[in-house]
Amino acid sequence: MAPSIRLSPAARSLFDEPLAIAVQGLGPRQQVTLRTSLRDETGELFQASARYQAGDDGRLDLARCPALPGGSFSGLEPMGLLWALQPQKPFWRLVKRDVQSPFLLQLEVFEGHGERPGRLLAQAQHERAFLRDGVRRVPVREGRIRATLFLPPGEDTFPGIIDIHGFGGGLLEARASLLANHGFATLALAYYQFEDLPQKPKELHLEYFEEAVNYMLQHPQVKGPGVGLLGFSKGAEVSLAMAAFLKNIMAVASLNAPVAATCIPFSYKDKIIPAATSYEHKAKTTSSKFLDYSDVLDDPFQAPGNQSLIPLEKAEAQFLFIVGQDDHVVKIKPLIKSSSVSHGVLFSTIGLIATHSGLDSRQHTQMLDDKTPHLLGEKG
Repeated sequence: MAPSIRLSPAARSLFDEPLAIAVQGLGPRQQVTLRTSLRDETGELFQASARYQAGDDGRLDLARCPALPGGSFSGLEPMGLLWALQPQKPFWRLVKRDVQSPFLLQLEVFEGHGERPGRLLAQAQHERAFLRDGVRRVPVREGRIRATLFLPPGEDTFPGIIDIHGFGGGLLEARASLLANHGFATLALAYYQFEDLPQKPKELHLEYFEEAVNYMLQHPQVKGPGVGLLGFSKGAEVSLAMAAFLKNIMAVASLNAPVAATCIPFSYKDKIIPAATSYEHKAKTTSSKFLDYSDVLDDPFQAPGNQSLIPLEKAEAQFLFIVGQDDHVVKIKPLIKSSSVSHGVLFSTIGLIATHSGLDSRQHTQMLDDKTPHLLGEKG
């Protein structure tokens, strides 16, 4: 029997869904290298590889067989060939902008463990999709709101989430589409550098985000009495400010953001939260020729009057803070541990996990899977 790759699901799976990978038809204890490849929407190539040895029966199941040293990872990692994908172009991020089309994953099995790929033994393709059948994608242009609403299948009401991304602007839909697959009515919200929104805002007005909250709560398929917020980087800062000043915010999941305004101030009615002072001269150059800004931001807890702090003590929401300890933009963890939030959960992670630079890792995904549903409202 010629070697072949067996996948489950076979041809298509959701981007956040486990993919079982196995190879059959190999020789007893045969050494092979498995490689995955994926191109993003700009054509940039991402790859990962791992070295394995088949069993006595010529089968190789990544859920039972550990990867040997020498590849992108080692040890028992059933999804390693996906989470270890690295760009061929240094520091390029994997971003999905058109959620209506899947990523195409190429899997290959090569003979041996050489530095160069050996003879090709088997190959397969698999689609990693962002929309489950029946999920509806609805562009939203209501008043000032510029967003996309994703609704789960059916005519029921669903817990509502507003998803807010960080610096860079635009409208990113990938995370919102995946949440809708799991039963949440999710609004991917743009707030600058998109259509007629400001290109370089000097201030972020919370009234705009309040309009988005009201839109969700007035939607016939959004279950009240409030909504949850999911924010990353500056979007998480926005989410924390919304919880402090706006009504009907039930829960906030904050991915790598301090509890203070940075770079762009916030305003709500007659209240201004100025950005924390930053000292550009404290930036350092890394060995990779990138700037390390982790010491640039002034500590708002030591600043006179703490004017840049977001007053989370006013919030009624439940909080989940997820931070990376290797963030080279802001030292997040101390800025959260020093805050006065008593109704929150803090997860800190080692390595480039949920940081401003780098892809979200499997640990980050698992933390969200374990903790987010009860904070944002159980679906159903």
